[in-house]
Amino acid sequence: MESYGEMVRVSFYQKTAWQSLLILLAALTAGLIFNHLRANGIPLTADWSPEARMVSASGHSLVIPTEEARQAHAAGQALFLDARSQEWFEMGHIQGARNLPPEEIEGLFAQVLGDVPPDRLIVTYCDGEDCDLSYDLALALMERGFTNVRVLINGWTVWREAGLPVEEGRS
Repeated sequence: MESYGEMVRVSFYQKTAWQSLLILLAALTAGLIFNHLRANGIPLTADWSPEARMVSASGHSLVIPTEEARQAHAAGQALFLDARSQEWFEMGHIQGARNLPPEEIEGLFAQVLGDVPPDRLIVTYCDGEDCDLSYDLALALMERGFTNVRVLINGWTVWREAGLPVEEGRS
């Protein structure tokens, strides 16, 4: 038979568990209601893929398919910008690409893009589907007046695995 102390202890823990659950449910409900009433509420479901995330301020996709990028490269119609660090760039990059990490855009802008017209097709890339450096660079270029900027998602890996032209060292 349980002692009175044990019964009180079990009752206390059960009561605490129920109260905690009710507080959690109340907080969740309040959060959902607040989010729904906000003008700029956070969507509860969304497409968080790289393709869906990489859009311009006007909502247009900045993503360029690998085949389209390959054709532009082969025809000499695009300037490729590697958004990775100089060390990674020198270990290997798309043939003819220039290196411009987004965090160095202020200091290197004139040197890297001084001779590029604002309507030239520019393809930015980095490495990995979760790498946002190419997207950050694309947005920075658009803020500086470049009108034809695209992002090659997982660019370095995709390009290399497709057997497309690459090189090492400085470009």
